[in-house]
Amino acid sequence: MVSSRALKRWALVHKWTSLVCTAFLLLLCVTGLPLVFRDEIGDWLSDDPPYAVLPAETPMANLDRMVETARQRHPDQVIWYVFVDDDEPKVVVGMLPSPTADRTLARFLRFDARTGELLKEIEPLATRSLSFIDVMLRLHRDLFADLPGELFLGAMGLLFVAATVSGIVLYAPFVSRQRFGEVRRMRSARIKWLDLHNLLGATTMAWALVVGVTGVINELSQPLFLVWQRTDVQAMVQPYRDLPVPRPDELSSVQRAFDTVRQALPGMAVTSVVFPGGKFGSPHHYLVWTKGASALTSRLFSPVLLDARTGRLTTVVQMPWYLRALQVSRPLHFGDYGGLPLKIIWALLDLATIAVLGSGLYLWLSRRRSPIEARLAELQAAE
Repeated sequence: MVSSRALKRWALVHKWTSLVCTAFLLLLCVTGLPLVFRDEIGDWLSDDPPYAVLPAETPMANLDRMVETARQRHPDQVIWYVFVDDDEPKVVVGMLPSPTADRTLARFLRFDARTGELLKEIEPLATRSLSFIDVMLRLHRDLFADLPGELFLGAMGLLFVAATVSGIVLYAPFVSRQRFGEVRRMRSARIKWLDLHNLLGATTMAWALVVGVTGVINELSQPLFLVWQRTDVQAMVQPYRDLPVPRPDELSSVQRAFDTVRQALPGMAVTSVVFPGGKFGSPHHYLVWTKGASALTSRLFSPVLLDARTGRLTTVVQMPWYLRALQVSRPLHFGDYGGLPLKIIWALLDLATIAVLGSGLYLWLSRRRSPIEARLAELQAAE
């Protein structure tokens, strides 16, 4: 049993962690709600031209032809990556002014994967107006402050986890004095809100811990990838260290790289080919990302390095534990691995968490007002 002194300490932890992070957590919960349904919202708001109506077994067009089309349209740009969608017949070619340029300067060319026809070109984020989902994502991810914003929200996530754990500790002795989930409707409004706060908090505590911890891991994605690039990737490209980064005319076929990886890893689906020289890849290799083909492994990605000049497979990379944790955390955070039913459950739990945060804020403000109200009552009585 927890002593009264220990409970007081936990109460202080719960109070101050909740106070510091409540406003930001409300922002994250509100912005996270549409992000759960971002695919559905994106399809609803999309004005993209339709894909060609072709038989389901129509093979994919040659990727080299799409890359060449992108280069001809923007000869002053470099190819960042080629993404192959497995949910719809779409290929996206990302381009940057230079391999190390900021990602907000990237433009995206969307192709029909079966015909190779260019369907749409999306201007860089830095020069176009943000969509509703863009705004929600930036607020949720980094408050429009890039890496400092990500680290700040990661710290807020840690405070949220501390507030959740301390709330669980404080709720245990509360349950021993009354039935679980009981709301004392005949008491004051503040007591009713306290009971609702405790009930919703106890109901969502497991989900809140999962989302809080995975949110912290997600906020560390950029530093984690930089650590991986500067350690494991640097060790793998050591034999190529004295070679210059290959020029565009020295690069081997993207289509051949795609086919080579599919043949080497028949149980995996190829999702993207990252060109050499960028921030999150090798200066001398195609970094080809693959993922599992089953529902269970479709969120686990494995990278493959191919020599960008020769197209030969160099190595299948074993991801470090911290990047594996990042991969697992992303679907758990947004609840997008079980289709629409799970997304609806995630949204309901998000709304319940908003209610917990709002009721907690109300309880704190009402307690802060109570001495003032008591003093006003004394003054009125004296008159």
